[in-house]
Order: sequence, then C-alpha cells, then structure tokens
Amino acid sequence: MPTHRLQHHPIAVIGAGLGGLTLARVLHVNGIEAAVFDLDASPTARTQGGMLDMHEESGQAALRTGGLYEEFRAIIHDGGEAMRILDKNATLRMEDDGAGGKRPEVSRGALRDILLGSLPESTVRWGAKVTGVRTLADGRHEVTLADAETFTADVLIGADGAWSKVRPLVSDATPGYCGVSFVETHLRDADTRHPESAAVVGGGMLFALGEEKGFLGHRDGDGSLHIYVALRVPADWATSGAIDLGDTEAAKARLLDHFDGWDERLRRLIADADGALVARPIHALPVDHRWERTPGVTLLGDAAHLMSPFAGEGANLAMLDGAELATAIAAHPDDVEKALTAYEEALFPRAEEAAIASAANLDICFSPSAPQSLVDLMAAYGAESE
Repeated sequence: MPTHRLQHHPIAVIGAGLGGLTLARVLHVNGIEAAVFDLDASPTARTQGGMLDMHEESGQAALRTGGLYEEFRAIIHDGGEAMRILDKNATLRMEDDGAGGKRPEVSRGALRDILLGSLPESTVRWGAKVTGVRTLADGRHEVTLADAETFTADVLIGADGAWSKVRPLVSDATPGYCGVSFVETHLRDADTRHPESAAVVGGGMLFALGEEKGFLGHRDGDGSLHIYVALRVPADWATSGAIDLGDTEAAKARLLDHFDGWDERLRRLIADADGALVARPIHALPVDHRWERTPGVTLLGDAAHLMSPFAGEGANLAMLDGAELATAIAAHPDDVEKALTAYEEALFPRAEEAAIASAANLDICFSPSAPQSLVDLMAAYGAESE
C-alpha cells in the first residue's frame, strides 16, 4: 500500500488577518512564498469589523513596504478622523474635525480585500482550523487541523490572534480580562433611519463617557453607525445569566438599566440598534510579554501582544510586525534564526510601549473623572504634536 506523505511548507503562517496577510505580501514581493492557513471557511465567512485608523509610522509604513500604498489611499473614508467627546448628558466636551490628520480611516474589510487581492490565489487555505501544534525531533513544527490533516513547516508563524494555538510553543502567557466588556451594536442607514443618532455620533469617532461606562462609536463608510456599549462588569457577565443577549429586546432593556439618567439621544444608540447584540469582553496579554528565542517559530499581532483597543494600535502593529518579519526573512534567507532574532528584538520594546499606553488609556476612559480625563489626554496629545 502507498504510504501517506506529510505535506511540508518552508514557511507556514497561521491566521489570514491583516498581520498574516501583510507578512505573506511582503514575502511575496521579495520572491518568497508562504502558505497561510485560516479557520474561516472563506474570505466572506464573517464580517471583518468596522473602521481602522491607519498610523503613518506603522500601518501605512507596512503598506508602503508591500507596495500597496496607492490602493490604500483609494479606500480612505473622508472625514473619518473627526472625533467628538460627550458626557452622559450628551453635552459636547471636545470636538475635532480631523482636518490635516495623519491617521486616515479605512474599512477593515476593504483593507483585507486589498491584501488578499495582492497574493496568488493559492496562498490562503481556508477552512483550516488548527487544533494542535508541536515541535518534532528534527526541529520542524507539525500542525494538526480539525479535519485531522497534518503538515510540517520549517518556520511556523502564529498570526492567529488572541487565543493563538501557536503561542504555547514559545510562551505560557494567556490573555487576562481587562475589567471592561463591550456590547457591539449597529444602526443601519443612520442619516435616513436614525438622524438624531447620526448627529450625536458625527462624521467620525464618538466617545460618550461617564460613571465608568459609556458609548464608543464611529460612522462606517456605508453610512451605518458602529457602536460599542462599554461597561465595567465581571468577565463572565455575558454568560452568567446577568444578561441574555439571545433575547435582543430583553437585552436592550437590561443594558438601558445601566444608563438610567443618561440623555435619551445616547440611550437610543441601544434602543434603536438593528440586529443582534454581540458581547466583546476585552482581554490583554501582560504588557511586558516576551519569550525566549525558540528555533523556527515566532508570533505577530494579537498572538504576540494582545492589548485593549484604547491606543488604536492593534491592527497597525500587526501589519508592521508582518512587514518587518518578512523584511528580516528576506534579508537573511540562509539564516532564519538571525532573521527571527532581529525581528523579535525590535518587536518586544515597541509592543510593550503600546501596551502600556493602551492599559493607561482604558483607565482614563473609564475613570470616575471621565470624560474630562479623556479631554485632558487629547489636549496633551495635541500639545505634543505642535
């Protein structure tokens, strides 16, 4: 009988998010092909989230390295850099029209489409859910998929997010709960169907804060409002029976109880929400997360440095990680360990700096003095940039 031959890849990337795709793109530009595996059944299996602000020094730099900067410019959401900060009475405490800003907003889905379209069609293997990884005696890494298929790789890169299956090869760290949970909602066709809510959110980002909770929202490019209702609640709040998100109307009523006394225009961001409500508990890895050099394996993005969204760095750093890792591999094609060492030496300090800022900004947003604490922070940022 014929023997089964294990499939082998010189470079395997687990995760086809922005970081993994940026890595594959920059490798491809340098004539190096990687195999990318993603658990989603297809590129359109689920929505890709809302808007991202692309930072000049990270996300935009990665796109330049990948030769995709002009494609990125074509999908910018004009006016998306605007920001409003309100208190619980919907009183405007700060407003910035975003003019002249250097962090344009784009749709995460549109950005991912650009990256996917820049790669050979065979690069990403969809429906490939990783269930196990291990290092073999010969130094290769073996990956097992949910369908029982296995393959090996010389270089294995974990770009598989918060609950990475690759991370245990290099680190025993696991994400911890940050004390804040979001409930994600949408208001569709806002200017026509929800004009008051559209006016409250404005053309870009909204922070409506007070009493250690609030609303974080932004206007998507399709005219919908993407809202996160934020609460300081226990980690198991959404699963312990405190709220039943499966019963949308009852869940809305329960959420509204948390905002008793808040301006009705803000409460309508819950009451008028379209579709299902989705819980998003916020987790983070330790701010100083790092690992000893482990031959033939490394991490990028949330797998390496998961943090709360309050520094706006997650996607940007993931893309920069991918671009820098690919550049290092291309610079040292005959010495992968040298490439991975150089990559991690730059990765660890920049990730720690961003994670510290993210943790601090979360506390600022949900401190008893918010929203003034956030207004003060934005004023400090403005002073630094002048």
